[in-house]
Parts: sequence; structure tokens; C-alpha cells
Amino acid sequence: MSTNTTASAAALIDQRIAELGDWRGETLARMRSLIHEADPEVVEEWKWMGTPVWSHAGILCTGESYKAVVKLTFAKGAALDDPDRLFNASLDGNTRRAIDLHEGQRIDPDAFKALIRAAIALNTSRPKGKRKAV
Repeated sequence: MSTNTTASAAALIDQRIAELGDWRGETLARMRSLIHEADPEVVEEWKWMGTPVWSHAGILCTGESYKAVVKLTFAKGAALDDPDRLFNASLDGNTRRAIDLHEGQRIDPDAFKALIRAAIALNTSRPKGKRKAV
């Protein structure tokens, strides 16, 4: 599992978007833009032999592209409130949740950004009962 520097990861994500060259590239670019709007401090990474990853105090989500879907998998999605029911994949797992976007499908940008912010809040909160060692 290797991680490139932020600058090279951003360039690799740019390259992936350009290589896709269709609705999947447009969708991935749009979701990436919303992630940056929700969190200007987000860190872009490139992991697992070619997966765009967005992190803030831990992984927020990954962005994978397949033939028929762009999948945004939230690392701790099962622990997030999803009042707008954006999660529509990987619903049976104990940890992750995903959003599968198909060609022509739109997502509520405000609801998605709220989900990103909730993931940040979860990553930056300390578990109750645990204290820092002095």
C-alpha cells in the first residue's frame, strides 16, 4: 500500500479523469470538486494501485470508476447519519458505505458535502473514554 505525495496524487487523479474521457471522468471530477468545496484542507492520495483517496484525519472516501458506475466508498460510512439516503451500495457491511453513481445520475451537492463534513467530524472526534497519554 503506497501513498504518493499530495502533489503527485493530485496529478494522478487528474490523469485518471482525463483517461476516462467520458461521463465517468466528468462525474469523478464533479465529485472531487464537491469534496474540495466541503473541505478545502482535504488531502488527496493515490493508493492500492490506482485508487483516488480523499483524507482528513483518516480516509473520508475513495473514488473508483468501473464500466457502468463511479463508486464513492466512505471508509466509516456505516457510522454516519445519511438523512438524504445518498448511500445506495455496500449497505450490509459493518464499516463502509458507498454511493454508486450511474451515467446521467445527479446527486444533491449540499447533501453530499454534508456527508463529507460528517465523515470529517467522525475522523476528528476522539472515542469516548480514551485519553491521550501524558
